[in-house]
Amino acid sequence: MSFKICVSGAAEGDSLNPETLKKSEAVGEAIAKEDAVLVTGATTGIPHHAAKGAKKAGGISIGFSPASTRFDHMKRYQLPVNYMDLIVYTGFGYAGRNLILTRSADAVIIIGGRIGTLNEFTVAFEDRKPIGILEDSGGIADEIEEITRIAHKHECRVLYDPDPKKLVKGLISDLKEKYKADEEKLSPASVENPE
Repeated sequence: MSFKICVSGAAEGDSLNPETLKKSEAVGEAIAKEDAVLVTGATTGIPHHAAKGAKKAGGISIGFSPASTRFDHMKRYQLPVNYMDLIVYTGFGYAGRNLILTRSADAVIIIGGRIGTLNEFTVAFEDRKPIGILEDSGGIADEIEEITRIAHKHECRVLYDPDPKKLVKGLISDLKEKYKADEEKLSPASVENPE
């Protein structure tokens, strides 16, 4: 089974510096090398560099666009189409796209980011998905630990690591454990005769 890992991060802004963009690309490469599928918001900045890294490593990249068509995606939103194998045109704007993007993923990695990244984090947190935070990447990523300390209302596994490869490996390990536990909960009868 190929896990789908969302990379959420700023399309523009202060957290887009050469070091963070290089690490974003390394996250995309690590996802591809773990035979996982990268999913992003089909946007510029951090998600775009993650998609570039995934492609460089021969991986699969799927983008979820806020636009309703390819023309709308490129003309009105002025978003890229390169480095993605497939773009899903949601037509739901940024907020609706964020929900679909995050729900489609098995795990989410936060790199830098602004309000949209925070929105994607809170959806993943409420859904109790495994979440990875690339430490020292600026923006929202550097504030998540404090936000969860203040607003924490249930257990959700959040990994923190400044190393892209270790962060991805940790999430993959969590996903394998999660899916193994889920499979053990299924009885043989429910697998053979699903209702």
